Amino acid sequence: MTAPYGKVYLIGAGPGAADLITVRGARLLASADVVLYDALVTSEMLELCQQAVKIPVGKRSGQRSAAQEHINQQLVECASKYALVVRLKGGDPMLFGRADEELTALESAGISYDIVPGITTALAAAASVRQPLTKRGVARSVALFTSSTAPGETADTRIPECDTLVQYMGGREAMLTAQRMLDANFPASLPVVIVENCSRENERQLSLNLGELALGLPACSGPVLVMMGEAMRPRKPLQ
Repeated sequence: MTAPYGKVYLIGAGPGAADLITVRGARLLASADVVLYDALVTSEMLELCQQAVKIPVGKRSGQRSAAQEHINQQLVECASKYALVVRLKGGDPMLFGRADEELTALESAGISYDIVPGITTALAAAASVRQPLTKRGVARSVALFTSSTAPGETADTRIPECDTLVQYMGGREAMLTAQRMLDANFPASLPVVIVENCSRENERQLSLNLGELALGLPACSGPVLVMMGEAMRPRKPLQ
């Protein structure tokens, strides 16, 4: 006889600030029996699930972290022990969150799950710097991309063909991206806005251009998002 499983919820924690999680996500956290959370989830967010067993399964680019296969196994094991399991992911679970691998593991084990979307960092960063990613007559398309690759995967150096480019996890790769864009004849004057630790108390914002970005970035300790395109050009006051 197959052991009964609980239900797993993949919940987007949003960009960082605890009050940017969805109402549904917060309600499920308050009822969770166990929460497996990412490294970017804040301590303030975890206060929403004080009753739950908390298991850190952080994955940070360039740092030692739990292997994805082990996280998959933990999800299945937790579902066999607890009725309500939450996998809490930074941003939105369906964007750069390795959701496909975790959903495959749950489906293979016959475990019921649901997905609760979260505010992805690109939208939160645009709101924070008050620069829309799209502007009438200026930008009508947006590409979200990352230079991070899976083990053994060949790095893709193509630049998306879009009006506004948003690079996730861009701290170490932003300079190389800028150099590739200059090589592809993007203008050096193209506006760039960088947001570190979006929506948190230690958020930092930096405005520069593509040519300056190609020369390097100041040292950053938190997650970095890079937004590039004419939509990032500062607005002129109305006459």
